[in-house]
Amino acid sequence: MNYPNGLKKDRTTNNNNLCNKYINYANRGMNLEDDLNKTNEYYRNIDKAYIYKKPTPIKIVKVNYKNNEIKEGYFTTPSTTDYNGIYKGKYIDFEAKETKNCKNFPLTNIHPHQLKHLENIEKHGGIAFLIVRFTKLNRTYLLLEKDLQNFLISNKKTINIKYFDEKAYLIKEKYTPRVDYLEVLDKMGGIEYGK
Repeated sequence: MNYPNGLKKDRTTNNNNLCNKYINYANRGMNLEDDLNKTNEYYRNIDKAYIYKKPTPIKIVKVNYKNNEIKEGYFTTPSTTDYNGIYKGKYIDFEAKETKNCKNFPLTNIHPHQLKHLENIEKHGGIAFLIVRFTKLNRTYLLLEKDLQNFLISNKKTINIKYFDEKAYLIKEKYTPRVDYLEVLDKMGGIEYGK
């Protein structure tokens, strides 16, 4: 039987629990990174923006050339954030995270140097934000760096989903582009925000 939006009622769990209320089959096999990479490729193909996934800085120490295989390597420096680029003449930098948790996002998923990096981008006039997907809820949010910093003042270890509902912007899933975060920035005035 086909269910609307790929959602099937889960009758084996307590319906009072937000996370167990539905089993979502819509995004099976896709993850946030794949969706963002396809979205950014779409933006480049239509000449809308040039945003790329940053490579992780790794130093390769040992290689098996016969099998074309890396045997040993290590991170040379801590990576900053996942994505950066340019849109409408503004520098954009953001981190993307997923969580299976339904009620909150653990801040242990973001390293302190990444938080400082986002703060510095904002301070120097760029657009910095966090994209968080609650996988079991099939919700993806864009949280501006200023709202992230305001939350960090509370010294709490997790960001409750209610904070995302109140302060972040829900990114509606589409066919193309999959995660249209630039549409969200345009609607909220995010490009002007960095001025």
